[in-house]
Amino acid sequence: MDKYIIHGGNKLKGTVALKAAKNSVLALIAASVLTEEDVVLKNCPDLVDIANKLKIINSMGAKALYNGKDIFINAKNASNTDISNTLAKTLRSSFVLLGPVLARFKRAKVYLPGGCDIGARPVDIHLDALRKLGVRITENKNRIICDASAMKGGDIVFKYPSVGATQNIMMAAVCADGKTTISNAAKEPEVNDLQNLLNMMGAKIEGAGTSLISIEGVRKLHGAIYKPIPDRIAAGTLVIAVLACGGEVTVTNCCPYHIFSLFELLKNNYCSVDYGDDIITIKSDGRLAALPDIFTDPYPYFPTDLQPQITALSALCYGTTRITEKVFEKRFNHVKELEKMGAQIYVNDKTAIIRGIDEYKGAEVTARDLRCGAALVIAALNAKGISIVNDVDYIDRGYENFEETLKGLGADITRVRECRRKSLKKIFDK
Repeated sequence: MDKYIIHGGNKLKGTVALKAAKNSVLALIAASVLTEEDVVLKNCPDLVDIANKLKIINSMGAKALYNGKDIFINAKNASNTDISNTLAKTLRSSFVLLGPVLARFKRAKVYLPGGCDIGARPVDIHLDALRKLGVRITENKNRIICDASAMKGGDIVFKYPSVGATQNIMMAAVCADGKTTISNAAKEPEVNDLQNLLNMMGAKIEGAGTSLISIEGVRKLHGAIYKPIPDRIAAGTLVIAVLACGGEVTVTNCCPYHIFSLFELLKNNYCSVDYGDDIITIKSDGRLAALPDIFTDPYPYFPTDLQPQITALSALCYGTTRITEKVFEKRFNHVKELEKMGAQIYVNDKTAIIRGIDEYKGAEVTARDLRCGAALVIAALNAKGISIVNDVDYIDRGYENFEETLKGLGADITRVRECRRKSLKKIFDK
């Protein structure tokens, strides 16, 4: 994998325009399978996870193209409902294809999904809900075979407000006979974004953004041209980076209200965060005071996808900060790496107790997952001296040209690409 070499200590200054939210685009790509007409998704980032999702769509027989900004999908000729294990292992959201595939083709064979190793992400919530819609499911080790020939609307009550399960059932039920209700539904903005696209395609869904969603089945969906919401996690990561390094950065094409839980933590602290409908300006001149106790939880509470980054920042705050991770049990992969850079962090079960230091020191560290990688980059940007962040290919899964974005803000960061030489044996075999 590639690595970053970062000379820390530079303040960040400039403007960044965000692209569409990765976690939303992945679900919207899945929704494109529901129609035989064209679906166009505007202003999408060039990310590894999105590329892998498009590979899965193409493997089904659809045509998915990306021109560097917009994604064009036509699933008219899609027919393969057996998603390979190799492709399923590339990303977690491969499982969210199950709902739309069943809605359109009434059958599917899928494998348990992959993704970052941050803890258990069981699919039983998805499968239990599909069974309540009349789907017959056979599980064989890590392979799941579904028959939706008798699928119809029903009442679903989730034991946990899973984003993926909410999206899956919304898409499964959109063409099912009768009405479906989802109680204890996920409230994330990405769920509302999916509702907006599906309704533009002719669906009848209401309630997204609340804990109760209702879907009235329709016979057929049509194409659409749609601009997804901006990436709230990318926005939050940039805000935290400026707070860690100092400087002044404006983030445009964003939705500040999607990361309001982050702004709440920064009230009455030594920084300035101003925002409007689609813009955020962050100013920071020095260290922050210790942050209030932080608990990750489903939206609208503090997102688990910003926990590693806020941990990296908390290690620089005056005093002690406590962070409790309530979503993923292995979401502290970044702690040991941050400690190599001087962080003082004690983890007790699900809670990290963080005592602030003056600054990080340069070190060689390794990204263990996507958001861990972002946290290590933030720490390295602050650090005195040179840092090496290994395995940054993880970062490519969720941040488009991350090093170029930071370089444009004044960071001293260089990507060193892995040397992909052919082995001598292969050369001489020819």
